[in-house]
Amino acid sequence: MGFFSSSQGKREECGIIAIYSKKGEDVAPFLYRSLVALQHRGQDAAGFVVNGKDGLVPRRGLGLVSDIFTLADMAIEGRLGIGHTRYPTTGRCLIQDVQPSLIKSISVTHNGHLANYDDVRAMLEKSGYEFTGTVDSEPITFLLDSQLAKGKSIEEAVSYVMDTLDGAYSDAAIIGKKLAVFRDPHAIRPLVWGESERFISFASESCALDVNNIPCKGDVKGSELVVLDMDSGKMERKTLRGKSRTEPRHCMFEYVYFSRPDSIINGKAVFEVRKQLGIELAGEHPAKADVVIPIPDTSRTAAEAYAQATGIPFEEGMIKNRYIARTFIMPNQEKRSGNVRLKLNPIRGLIAGKRVVLIDDSIVRGTTLKEIAAMTRDAGAREVHVRITCPPLKAPCFYGVDMKTYHELIAHGKSVAEIKKFLGVDSLGYLSMEGLRRAIGLPICTGCLNEDYITPYARSLAKKRKDEGLTCG
Repeated sequence: MGFFSSSQGKREECGIIAIYSKKGEDVAPFLYRSLVALQHRGQDAAGFVVNGKDGLVPRRGLGLVSDIFTLADMAIEGRLGIGHTRYPTTGRCLIQDVQPSLIKSISVTHNGHLANYDDVRAMLEKSGYEFTGTVDSEPITFLLDSQLAKGKSIEEAVSYVMDTLDGAYSDAAIIGKKLAVFRDPHAIRPLVWGESERFISFASESCALDVNNIPCKGDVKGSELVVLDMDSGKMERKTLRGKSRTEPRHCMFEYVYFSRPDSIINGKAVFEVRKQLGIELAGEHPAKADVVIPIPDTSRTAAEAYAQATGIPFEEGMIKNRYIARTFIMPNQEKRSGNVRLKLNPIRGLIAGKRVVLIDDSIVRGTTLKEIAAMTRDAGAREVHVRITCPPLKAPCFYGVDMKTYHELIAHGKSVAEIKKFLGVDSLGYLSMEGLRRAIGLPICTGCLNEDYITPYARSLAKKRKDEGLTCG
């Protein structure tokens, strides 16, 4: 995922997978299955690289996973592979921006966002590296190559990467006949691992392990490097120290929105966290209402918990068209707004004459929720109350979520009362920061909520963009 200034590039939230077969099975079909399981993390493009008898073999394409790969791709030989699903953020997607990135005998798949992408790219270009795209995996691949070409070990090369980068990165790299998996010092983006009798696997979420019947064993920790030898199957884990060493701050949005509810990340079941979000929300913002309705799909678990805690009946009052992609990750605002009514349709019999509580996970731009509230009114709702399972999003994200500017975030510069008026609803309640922390129960990144950015470059970039009034990210 690549950082862009006002004139270049892409930013995205993505999904990664790495699979090693202990028994020498070809992993391409299992990579495919995991990529399908991670499809919710990126619907723009996908790719994988397998370490076969003729070296690294890439396959990639634009579109959904099921539309990209063929039976011939599934027949590629190789017991080690990595893969990636890409999240759409603009109207264009170029094939050179599809991961994994590949140079010589090194291939990298990446989830996260490099806040200092521009500086790192300029440094590498000055050193003679030629970029073909704008994804963050490309400079990471070049950084590894620059150190390995000097005779450095994988550990030394990854340490150099960690000391050079500012931002979020959960990465898997094939380097010759070894798999190297590493995570940024703050462990911002999720990265789990699992092992069965047949496989060792690493993924953005545990659902990508489940689909191949690989039990989840835990997480790759912040600043940790895992190296797996393809020939021997030996796996070594080491926490890299030095100036890159620090404490974790996990992305709260993974629990609120991105991850599947059946996943476990950072040792926490997403389903259970979302239940707690709903319980906390009910305690902070109860409502006098007749029915609780989730805005599908990510708010469903929290809405059920909210309903149980308040004693208000829960109903599936919005029916989702399963063939329409998430509006939040559609490439532009026109497509996002135009797809709302294609995506959702209210059940009039459950809504007409009722006082309705709509539960949603977050409000980013507000335009989608405004239209959903209007649809609810049109279906005959007597009152419409909105409850949100996270605090107001007030600032850009520099760690991988597609929120690029201050001005596009409705909560930046607007009070809750003003947002309520914009949405055209009878009441609006956001979960508090304290409630969010209690529900997740882990140290979290709150940069997009209160501008408490974790890393130095992100802090300086936010200040600069805010002062200049330019695009952030």
